[in-house]
Amino acid sequence: MKKWVAILLSFTFLACEKTINIQPDQQAAKLVVEGQIESGQSPVIILSNSLDYFSTIDVATLNNSYVHGAVVTITEGTKSYLLNEVSIPLSGGNFFYFYTTPQSANLIGDFGKNYTLKITTSGQVYESTTTIPLLTKKMDSLWWKKTPSTTDTTKVSVFTRVSDPPGYGNYIRYFTKVNKEGFFPGLNSVFDDQIIDGKTYDAQVDQGVTKNEKIKREDYGFFTRGDTVTVKFCNIDKASYNFWRTWEFTYQSVGNPFSSPGKVLGNISNEGLGSFCGYAVQYKSLIIPK
Repeated sequence: MKKWVAILLSFTFLACEKTINIQPDQQAAKLVVEGQIESGQSPVIILSNSLDYFSTIDVATLNNSYVHGAVVTITEGTKSYLLNEVSIPLSGGNFFYFYTTPQSANLIGDFGKNYTLKITTSGQVYESTTTIPLLTKKMDSLWWKKTPSTTDTTKVSVFTRVSDPPGYGNYIRYFTKVNKEGFFPGLNSVFDDQIIDGKTYDAQVDQGVTKNEKIKREDYGFFTRGDTVTVKFCNIDKASYNFWRTWEFTYQSVGNPFSSPGKVLGNISNEGLGSFCGYAVQYKSLIIPK
């Protein structure tokens, strides 16, 4: 009897099942700003439209996401500079688009100055302000050590000695370059001085990563004998630190069911996404013998 009751109950529950189709809201595209101005360099502003969460991402989609024909200006002090849209050809007939000042404009990032970005596109105005801090927090030296944590004898670790000035609020972001490759940020590339305020300390410099590629965890952070390593060490303001700190936390949380939800703290007005960051840059290089 109990067997038949169990069977009847199972059919009852099956009959109560209901197919639920969830239709996500369609959100209008938002402006995405990837902007920076470094000491000694012209500004680089990349503009694109955000993509739907369920979009299929391919080269054509990314090419079509660029924003063209925007009016972009940067103001420093009492002078404003109009930026031009520039295209650089890539492989496969594709192009990389960004906005920058012409050489005749003579807008070069400088220590201790404030910059205001203004973007006008599709009838909307977006603004952001950043600072290139004074270069007060610096690398004193750079060296390498054998890496005992791996059996690969070609792998080494790189270290730097950093001097932090007294007073809280010194934020940094770093990048590394290996041989003739480009500069890439570390997986965790931004740090504050809450613990090491006013101290000189040694820190390991993890090799920067290309976040468009899968990271090999077993090799992460190491360099290889024979490498020429250049570290790009940048002082940044608090808004730039908060953007990259929250962006990197969100990036590393993707696919982790136990991570807490996060919000990327951009500094673009009018609900724009992304950031406009100033960098006070110092470089140091090291040749690791084979």
